[in-house]
Amino acid sequence: MYAVIKTGGKQYRVAPGEKLKIEQIPADIGSEIVLDQILMVADGEAVTVGTPLVSGATVKATVVAHGRGDKVQIFKMRRRKHYQKHQGHRQNYTEIRIDGITAQ
Repeated sequence: MYAVIKTGGKQYRVAPGEKLKIEQIPADIGSEIVLDQILMVADGEAVTVGTPLVSGATVKATVVAHGRGDKVQIFKMRRRKHYQKHQGHRQNYTEIRIDGITAQ
């Protein structure tokens, strides 16, 4: 069984037992969260696709950790103009473990 969820402006394919890094959400470590924006649920041959969301479907997950991703270097340059700009960015994330998928 798996589902396609939407969180943080991105879509993820999740299955029970998987760990996943998503955009940071305000939740304590160890707390259980419920993701309700489910785009698709598949259980063997039975596939339910939402228009745009599957009504009544939820994914339960546990917050494992919070952290910051690897640094991304941004370098802008205009040739022959004596312009260079260096910048770095580290995105915050929340790591979750998928506990279960329910589809109604």
